[in-house]
Amino acid sequence: MLTMKNLEVCFNSAKEHEYPYIGIKYKIESFEKPEITIIPIENYDKRLEDYKDVCNDDLTFKYKYNDKIKIVGFTMGNDFDEIESDLVD
Repeated sequence: MLTMKNLEVCFNSAKEHEYPYIGIKYKIESFEKPEITIIPIENYDKRLEDYKDVCNDDLTFKYKYNDKIKIVGFTMGNDFDEIESDLVD
């Protein structure tokens, strides 16, 4: 099971090794397929703060209308193709 700690490790490792992108995969209950967001290195610190504010430890979103959203995968990469190969089924 993925946790907030795992997500923090991903962000910190990507920053340390200067990967230009992190991909986050979301499962949204009412959607047929998961969605993926690409985060550039310049936004890592702020985006991690945001996730800590809006996600529970199990990476489900906390708020009333977002409680059916869950982070189900994440990876770092040098380009979008690497992220796609890791996160797209």
